[in-house]
Amino acid sequence: MGSAAVVEHPAGESVASAVGERLGEFVGQVAGGLGRIEQRRGAELYVRGMLEAGARKSLEPVAARLGDDGDYEALQHFLADSPWDPAVVLRATAELVCAQIGVKAWVLDDTGFPKDGKRSPGVKRQYSGTLGKIGNCQLGVSVHAVGERGTLPLGWALYLPEEWCDDPERRRRAKIPAEVGFRTKPELGVELIERAAGWEVFRAPVLGDHAYGENSALRARLDQAGSEYVLSIGSESKAFCAQTVFAVAERKPGKGGTPSVARPDRPPRTLRALADELSPAEFQTLTYGEDPDGEPRRSRFGFLHISAAHPVTRDKLAPREEWLIIEWPEGAEGPSDYWISNLPADAEPEYLARLARMRWQIELDYRQLKGELGLDHYEGRSYLGWHHHTALVTAAHAFLTLERLDPKAQRPA
Repeated sequence: MGSAAVVEHPAGESVASAVGERLGEFVGQVAGGLGRIEQRRGAELYVRGMLEAGARKSLEPVAARLGDDGDYEALQHFLADSPWDPAVVLRATAELVCAQIGVKAWVLDDTGFPKDGKRSPGVKRQYSGTLGKIGNCQLGVSVHAVGERGTLPLGWALYLPEEWCDDPERRRRAKIPAEVGFRTKPELGVELIERAAGWEVFRAPVLGDHAYGENSALRARLDQAGSEYVLSIGSESKAFCAQTVFAVAERKPGKGGTPSVARPDRPPRTLRALADELSPAEFQTLTYGEDPDGEPRRSRFGFLHISAAHPVTRDKLAPREEWLIIEWPEGAEGPSDYWISNLPADAEPEYLARLARMRWQIELDYRQLKGELGLDHYEGRSYLGWHHHTALVTAAHAFLTLERLDPKAQRPA
């Protein structure tokens, strides 16, 4: 269902009215926890504006398309300054929609928002995977639920570079709260995951790319919080093989306290070296998904039990056994991808392979959120306004998902 479906029905006004009624009921549910009636009204208008026909979803054209309801000044105040918590809307949306989409995984990712000028909060010349290069942009970290019948963002966090956090004048102009300090993208991501884990939604394994998978602190924090993960990792990362014996050395006379750090009996190896030691017979051809026509997608996967090296050698932590998942396509000279996972030791290989290759579905979210709903069209210079905007775009996205899933919803001709 396209974003224009709510309003452009010249041959079906009754259908448009029915959609409008469902939209009003939906926003009433997800924004019902906002404290003031004008905030709840503002949420309904803004979500409706995101769903109105029109290419540009920034505030001025949205207000114009709302007609008599489009009070620009009131909507600007609601978006940029009104002190409502966007997590209230995100939580209510997640608890309403996640059960409908059959959640299989949570995906941790980040995306770029190209910008002109220097005053949008967090903007600077920085690398963006969205742009594929260094450009003037904001970066937003997000967590998404991926299911059999759709996807849904669970949370958003605007990345603030250190120079933004350390500049009082920039902070004042962008209305950045005093309690907001510098956080790396992995730190922002794990905070979003921990917040969503406290909601009444299905808690699924967390997926993510190299930027998150190679962060051993993030993996440790997820594991300690009881979150499962399957995270991409690079071939040059090092690990100890399953045969490694870790032992605490005996205290030497006159050398102080009792040693407490377990030491390995052999050096760590790169993941590529570990993969090269597997024989062809140790790889399995597994189905990891389906193509658009429903035909199975298959590849060769190998599986090893390992202990990541950095937590042991650098952080002096006890070794922790994890899965190493290796994809080595038939006929290829080497592996194409590696993943590290804390799923149970008896996890089925095909389940691990499916999770490893499921992360790409996040692009479905970004495509609709940006292409149809104006996720990257926010032009305000308010830190809180950015988070308000992303929460309400999430609500609009969720409404379209429910419309698509409801066989009883009358559709426009």
